[in-house]
Amino acid sequence: MRLTDYTDYSLRALMYLGIHRDRLVTIQDIADAYGISKSHLMKVVHQLGVAGLIETTRGRSGGLRLGKEPEEINIGEVVRGTEPDFMMVECFNRDHNECVLAPSCELQSVLGKATKAYLAVLSEVTLADLLRKSASLQKLAKVQIHSREKAKVA
Repeated sequence: MRLTDYTDYSLRALMYLGIHRDRLVTIQDIADAYGISKSHLMKVVHQLGVAGLIETTRGRSGGLRLGKEPEEINIGEVVRGTEPDFMMVECFNRDHNECVLAPSCELQSVLGKATKAYLAVLSEVTLADLLRKSASLQKLAKVQIHSREKAKVA
């Protein structure tokens, strides 16, 4: 299974905000840290705000912060809320299933169980679990920013 960039950016934004709980963070900070599109990240941040996962403050001294404690943010719920669907194969879609094997194929059942297991594992994890090595994560983000700045100068 592959997650969309939207979900990837959502998780990374939450992790960044979790690491930097001591201050307000800008969308630009997150985009720079991860080398991702600011415009795409704006959509992600908006939806995370609508979901109550982050708080946004507008204005000159505005920024972002977590809207909940990291222990309260369930990764399985985030993934379910950001992915458009979990249709692994055509036969998962009952309205548009033209697979000739569907009436007697076990693939749908097997992939359905695998998807449920995948989501069950994610549901056992919170943002706090992902932040256990936050000092290392913070250093990696800073190294990434520094590397990009050096490349721009060269």
